[in-house]
Amino acid sequence: MPIGPGKYDKEVTEIRERLKADGVILLVIGGERGSSFCAQLPIVETLKIPEFLRNMADQIEKSGGALA
Repeated sequence: MPIGPGKYDKEVTEIRERLKADGVILLVIGGERGSSFCAQLPIVETLKIPEFLRNMADQIEKSGGALA
């Protein structure tokens, strides 16, 4: 994951501050500035991203039949 501002860093900052959140992850697909992934998280939470994404993928696969 790159360090420093990304394409959508301004939007992530706005969302994080408005929600008073410890962190935000934004995945943009086909946005006006292109597709991108942007995150602002404490390092402890950053290290949990792989497990979080695996759980999310499992949930998507389990509900895939309902989406079809």
